Amino acid sequence: MTETANITVLIVAYKSVGTLAGCLDALRSQTRAPREILVLENGSPDGQRVAAADIPPGIRLIESGENLGFAGGNNLLARSAQSEWLALLNPDAYPHRDWIEQLEAASRAYPDVPLFGSTQFAAGNEDVLDGTGDCYHALGLAYRSGYGRKLNAIPEGEVFAACGAAMFVRRDVFEALGGFDDRFFCYNEDVDLGYRARLRGWAVIQLAGARVDHVGYGSSGRRSEFATYYGVRNRLWVFLKNTPGWLFWALLPGHVAVTLALWISAFRFGQGRLFARAIADGMSAREKILASRVEIQASRRVSAMRLARMMNWNPFDLITRRAKVWRVGKTRV
Repeated sequence: MTETANITVLIVAYKSVGTLAGCLDALRSQTRAPREILVLENGSPDGQRVAAADIPPGIRLIESGENLGFAGGNNLLARSAQSEWLALLNPDAYPHRDWIEQLEAASRAYPDVPLFGSTQFAAGNEDVLDGTGDCYHALGLAYRSGYGRKLNAIPEGEVFAACGAAMFVRRDVFEALGGFDDRFFCYNEDVDLGYRARLRGWAVIQLAGARVDHVGYGSSGRRSEFATYYGVRNRLWVFLKNTPGWLFWALLPGHVAVTLALWISAFRFGQGRLFARAIADGMSAREKILASRVEIQASRRVSAMRLARMMNWNPFDLITRRAKVWRVGKTRV
């Protein structure tokens, strides 16, 4: 790598000793070098912590004595970043050689866009997608479009939100949004960030050419109690904080109904009580969450109708993981 881009890569590592080396090797092989790479050792247990000896020269290691979660960990790293752009990357995501180059080119091609998502492939299976952007369904459910689907044409255009596993965000916008909501800890914090950006009138572009191979659920497990608890609680918070105006009341019955259906389904996996606890804990914080809602809605710059057009409405989209990508500057596919 001979040239540097005005980009800081942020990597939050938790129990990541098995994947981080491959991630860093991929970054060191980029056709365009980032200005800096910051790695946070995020309070991993003894024996699973990233040590200074694991970090190649030129990469800065920051250590936390406690687990700040994905949200708090990236917020901490962002405060130390010196670049105009932040590139968030999971330690189990391996960027293709031109990833930084593609991100930098996107900042020139879309000068008014502050948020970009990368195309993610399932690590070890180049024919299967791990995600092409985050969609938000009108029922109040977020999903990673294309997850687990066979590779077809890769779309490029606006999406509802960018997946935090390989996200590119202008630092001043990240700061203006207050970064991730630390209370989320893990899961749905990227959807929440994208939702808040959307409400402020900022676009989010999913890039076809910026590609990473992603293992996924590297530190938690897909149906772990951890993933279920934070996924359920945070999904509720995303809906309560962000759904604007009349749209909130119109979508509330559907959100309640689908939450009840998912709760019943959770008993099949022995997680019914866990699901109930997540909802109870989410509601116990309702005063603080609703206070955040007041602030968010006060700064809203788009109409509820325009926001509704960015959502998926077909219930089958939740099963098929259909992408909703539209032309830049338009709110319809």
